[in-house]
Amino acid sequence: MSMPRFGRPKNHGELSSNLYVANCGPAVGISDDDIASVFCKFGELKGVYAADESGTRVIVAYAEEGSAQAALEALHGRPCPELGGRSMHIRYSVLQPIIQDQASDLVPVSIFASEVSIPGLYLIHDFISAKEEEELLQAVDCRPWNSLAKRRVQHYGYEFRYDTRNVNTRHCLGELPSFVSPILERISSCPSFKNIKNIVLDQLTVNEYPPGVGLSPHIDTHSAFEDLIFSLSLSGPCIMEFRRYENGDWLPKVASSSIAKTENTEDQSTFKRRAIYLPPRSLLLLSGEARYAWHHYIPHHKILKGMRMQKQNNLFFLAH
Repeated sequence: MSMPRFGRPKNHGELSSNLYVANCGPAVGISDDDIASVFCKFGELKGVYAADESGTRVIVAYAEEGSAQAALEALHGRPCPELGGRSMHIRYSVLQPIIQDQASDLVPVSIFASEVSIPGLYLIHDFISAKEEEELLQAVDCRPWNSLAKRRVQHYGYEFRYDTRNVNTRHCLGELPSFVSPILERISSCPSFKNIKNIVLDQLTVNEYPPGVGLSPHIDTHSAFEDLIFSLSLSGPCIMEFRRYENGDWLPKVASSSIAKTENTEDQSTFKRRAIYLPPRSLLLLSGEARYAWHHYIPHHKILKGMRMQKQNNLFFLAH
């Protein structure tokens, strides 16, 4: 889930098959493919990686040291016509070993829900088309936003109280907007979901996350929402992680507090971790054990597998 870690060689004059290249990258309008098309002329490439979160520095990894040496001598400090005439600053870079503490922090990222092995978790890829996604985004942007500390939100159905992490059933905001009606109909008729035809989804939250902004680990309030939580990802991808603590039981209909379950996760060292990749236009369902026993969250990332994150929107459908 993390990108390779590179650093300066320890010894002066040490050669390497990897190059640190500054003054190029997605933040200045140069894609990884553009960079690869220039550097592949000097030998076989293993990959182009983001060097840091700036978007203006990359690591170019070759299969052979000689290829890296040839590229450095030819391109360092010289304008490159194929990359808009930019002069790149290049030096050797070496792959740093991952220490044990770092290795223990890694978790494999699954593509399909079956690989995650969490009962009650479902993921349907391409639940809507690219055209439907564009229409939804346009419809959402025509509505007023509420600005929170790190994201913008819209609430429909019942008022959501952030001070209690609960819905105010006395304050109905009206019916859900018409632009989600086709989505709700598709959910109710989807053969992948069992026993949902009689469930009324009457709560909708729209979240807009800026690039790199995540979501803290939590279990949504038991008393506020029923068993099913649907999340439709729009505009950009993300990785959602899950934690289940060894001392964490799950009792769906019992809640001692109206506050969402947000444990002090740093004080609990023993837990299971899972991660799944949510592509744009995919629909995620949390139910049963996935809904009540596993904390879900989106890690704060500015780089995902060597690519800068895009703005992302989520539509959460719930029954209160």
